[in-house]
Amino acid sequence: MASSPNNEIALKFRFFQVYKDARVELFKPPCKQIPPSDDQVTGVQSKDVNISSEPQVSARIFLPKLKNPDRKLPLLLYIHGGGFSMQSAFSPVYHKFCNHVASEADFIVVSVEYGLFPARPIPACYEDSWAVLRWVASHVDGNGHDPWLNDRADFGKVFIGGDSAGGNISHTLAFRVGSIGLPRGVRVVGVVMVHPFFGGTKDDEMWLYMCPTNSGLNDPRMNPGTEDLARLGCERMLIFVAEEDYLTVASKNYYEKLTKIGWKGTVELVENEKEDHCFHLFDLDAEKALEMRHKFVSFLKQDHFKVQSSLKL
Repeated sequence: MASSPNNEIALKFRFFQVYKDARVELFKPPCKQIPPSDDQVTGVQSKDVNISSEPQVSARIFLPKLKNPDRKLPLLLYIHGGGFSMQSAFSPVYHKFCNHVASEADFIVVSVEYGLFPARPIPACYEDSWAVLRWVASHVDGNGHDPWLNDRADFGKVFIGGDSAGGNISHTLAFRVGSIGLPRGVRVVGVVMVHPFFGGTKDDEMWLYMCPTNSGLNDPRMNPGTEDLARLGCERMLIFVAEEDYLTVASKNYYEKLTKIGWKGTVELVENEKEDHCFHLFDLDAEKALEMRHKFVSFLKQDHFKVQSSLKL
């Protein structure tokens, strides 16, 4: 018996396939989500906030145990990975990761829940993340919607970070900060990109398909080397690459260009030897994952970052 034309596959990518009738089938089911909680071990509290109802955009905020009630805390805006089509700020792995970072760095962490392909094609991920960053910044005068941010956040010490797709989005946000700006008093100090997704690989066509409004292979959101990186709106950057990750070459090219382009900030490249893409999330308590998170946290906590360098872990 002949198969239905509707079940014929037209395109197949790393994370999904497209049928001839334009249906998209993801290869992995939606991830499990867990509610916010008060962590009895770390003392970190978390809660969910709604940023927008149309489109639906939300975030999970992590507040570390207050050691000094009068001290304002630096803030990290974190953007999860998942190929622009999977994962969640509310998944167990990202909840636990952000919980650890909040506790170990003594930072407020705002983890972004952005729209995913295919329900919301790219550029939803960029626009949603930018909306959350602007929502965070709206608290700078202490008159925002969230009391934790009004009362506890130090807006002179804001960081942006993410892994994989989230690393890509982090770059785009930093570029927007430099090009468009944020309210007065909000200072983006640094950006951390963990194994970021950039163009120049076999997955270029996948990204282009997920973004119907793309401008081709030189779209700066996929290929940031095509825009003026000197306009990045942060003072320092930490880039992690994994030795066995197929994305490493593109990330190293980004690093090389950033060191030569005339950007006034400082950048460090850390290579995770004998490791693959986002290995640190598969076992958060593994020795090399702990080592990597320690470097991540150290970057957030240091006051000065004077030299461009590269390091292997």
